[in-house]
Formats: sequence, C-alpha cells, structure tokens
Amino acid sequence: MKSIHLIAPSGACLDEKSPLAGIAWLKDQGIAIHNPDCVHRVHERFAGSDVQRLNELNQLATLDPQQTAMAMRGGYGIHRLLPNIEWNAIAQAIKNGLQICGHSDFTTFELGLLAKTGAITLSGPMLNYDFGKIDEAGKAIAPDEFMWKHFLSAVQDRKLDCVIHSKQVFLGQASSGVKAGMLWGGNLTVLASLIGTPYLPSLSQTKGGILFLEDVNEHPYRLERTLMQLLDAGVLGNQSAILLGGFSAYRLYENDKGYTLERAIEMIRERLPKDIPVLTDLPFGHQANKLTLPVGANASLDYSATGFTLKASW
Repeated sequence: MKSIHLIAPSGACLDEKSPLAGIAWLKDQGIAIHNPDCVHRVHERFAGSDVQRLNELNQLATLDPQQTAMAMRGGYGIHRLLPNIEWNAIAQAIKNGLQICGHSDFTTFELGLLAKTGAITLSGPMLNYDFGKIDEAGKAIAPDEFMWKHFLSAVQDRKLDCVIHSKQVFLGQASSGVKAGMLWGGNLTVLASLIGTPYLPSLSQTKGGILFLEDVNEHPYRLERTLMQLLDAGVLGNQSAILLGGFSAYRLYENDKGYTLERAIEMIRERLPKDIPVLTDLPFGHQANKLTLPVGANASLDYSATGFTLKASW
C-alpha cells in the first residue's frame, strides 16, 4: 500500500490532534496521504457542507485505482447524501482496483453501494480512532497490531483469515458446522435505519449470507429492540449465520435488575431458527482490535463451541 486518500463524509473532527497524529503515523510507515485537508472541514456538526461531502464521495470514481480510500471518522451525515451518490461510477473504480474502507456511519455508504451495484468495500479502520488515538497526556497511542496486520492483509492481499478462540453459547441446534455465503453488515443501528429503503441489500441478495453486526453507546434493551426489528423484517432469518462483534460504551442501571446484553442475545436466539448459529466475540466494532471485513465478498465460516474461523478472498 503506497497511498491513502482520505475522505470525511460524516461528522466533523471532535479534536484537532487525532487526525494529525493518524496522518503522521501513516506517513512514518511510508504511506503517502492524499486529501489531508478534509480533516479540517467543519459545517455545523458535519465535516463540511452536504455539497462538499457529496462531491468528495463522487470523486472516488476518479481516483487512481491503486489507492485506498479511508474515512476519517463516523458520526452521522451520509444518509443526507444517498440519493445523489454516483453509485455505478464508484463501483467501476472498485472493479478497476480501488479499495474503500470505513465503518460506523460509513456502513450507510457500504450497504448502499452493495445494494445498488454489488461492489465490495472494506468495513475496517478509520483515521481518527484507529490511527490517531491520543492519551490523556496528549500523546499519540500506537495503532493496534492486530488491526494493522489484518488491514494490510485486506488491502495488499485481498484476504481475510482469522481464527477466534472464544466460548460460543448461542449456536442453536448444532454445536459445530460450516457455513458459506456473502459476508455483509456493519453498524446495527445504521443497518436497521435502511430497512424499507433502496439502500439496504435485498433479501434475495443477502439470502444465506453471513451477517456481522456491531454498535456503540447503545443500551442492551435498545440493541434487542433493533435486533427484533431485523428479525421481524426477515433479515436475521434470511442468513446462514450471524456474527456479533463489539457492543461497547453502554451503561447498565439499577432498574435493569440482572438484564444484560447476554439476556438480549438469548431472546433473539429463542426466536431465531435453530439452524442459524449466532456467534459472539467477533473482533470488530468501535474497538482497537478490529478486523477488516470485505462487505459483499463470499466468505466461509467454520465454527464450534470453542470458537470459529472466518475466511474470505476477493
């Protein structure tokens, strides 16, 4: 990977140091950074006006296909742009070799592109959180080695190969098995917000898929409610397997009285067909140790009660 082209299609930076620290670290690895000025844009809570951010997304179609495009951060903002994104032109750039990476609010773009064109993108690290974290003393924190290893594997080799050792208690009727299908998903709240729109991949497109989900700052009851929405909309029951990543930065309260994230997953497990395994502890989400997952690629999943292996090439 010789260069990264930055984009800022969602929220504005919450601090000035993080993007600069991320850019500095990537440059130290010998990677050229293009479009760094996008990290300074601010319009209300967004990283620029709707016109600026839309133009930046559509300009992905004109990039050198040897580049990797990376989102600066998440937040909110891409929903505003969906009707005017030049999906086919961007998909052609991806076909020519361009890779585009991000997560969180960027799920909106990735699922919209998958629904409209079938093009594969990367659900993975972003500039600020993954490469530009700052400690309380204002010093840069080195990026997570696991994240960097798998990001390089995805970008340079177009390969995902990860073994997870973690006890699995929501498998359903089979204690082990092998599944294969299209790998897709992202942020749970964002994905659910696309139900009923042309920007969520159809049930026929995702039939037998391997769905991965993560979220942040959402209490387990909200997660359960959103998962119930996906279940009742036919999304969860349409999959061959469901992978749950990180659900972080929430707080339990006294009136929860023992209700936890595990109880929420148990409720979904009870209503889900028993031949669809639900696996937990996928290293992905708003956390340092994250995989880079190819949204729209065919993947294989080999699972048991002690963990799972997830593989894909594209």
